[in-house]
Amino acid sequence: MSATAGLQAVVFDLDGVIVDSEGVWDRARREVVAQAGGRWQEHATERMMGMSAPEWSRYLRDELSVALPAQEINDRVIARLLAAYKQELPLLPGARDAVRRLAGVWRLGLASSANRRVIDAVLAASGLAACFAATVSAEEVAHGKPAPDVYLAAAERLGVEPAHAVAVEDSSNGLRAAAAAGMAVIAVPSRSHPPASDALALARLTADSLEQLTPEALAGVIAPAAQDSGGENVRNTV
Repeated sequence: MSATAGLQAVVFDLDGVIVDSEGVWDRARREVVAQAGGRWQEHATERMMGMSAPEWSRYLRDELSVALPAQEINDRVIARLLAAYKQELPLLPGARDAVRRLAGVWRLGLASSANRRVIDAVLAASGLAACFAATVSAEEVAHGKPAPDVYLAAAERLGVEPAHAVAVEDSSNGLRAAAAAGMAVIAVPSRSHPPASDALALARLTADSLEQLTPEALAGVIAPAAQDSGGENVRNTV
């Protein structure tokens, strides 16, 4: 079996991998907290990274003192986010090319903490919807990242075993979630919120940019030798 034959699917994260969205999410949440008389906390942004919509909506309510129902908090934040995306979609450099390049070789999935409405809007506006055979929002599973639920659901919808898929992630909780699901992990580290060293150590491949995500680079991530030895994690950089 060749290394390429071992890899059957590639699963992308959305925020921080395809769209440069963390700042947009942060502004939308801060505005809702301020308008509702809540109190923003120093590490709130980092703590919400990877949370599903129900989880971060409850966090704004319970931890940041936003005196609104969780669903209304969610709706207000998403309305602001989508309005910002309608003005300008902040695609990361090389995102379109990377997705289209890999879609020409493998089935693609998307496993995102973003709401379903946000996922669908981004993929439609970017012209990338047809590239993905399966997409999953964390609001559609029991637990957000770092739990593996969203990646396990993506693998199931793609019809592949997690051990035959790689995940492309930028954040600590995303890297942990994909690794916990049993996928090989490719890190494209966030510059604004770099992953913790223990999370980055889970990656079998670390890339500085999306331009480096080529079929040749990914083909060796799941190698027959690694599969035969129980998926030993061998780290590389490109």
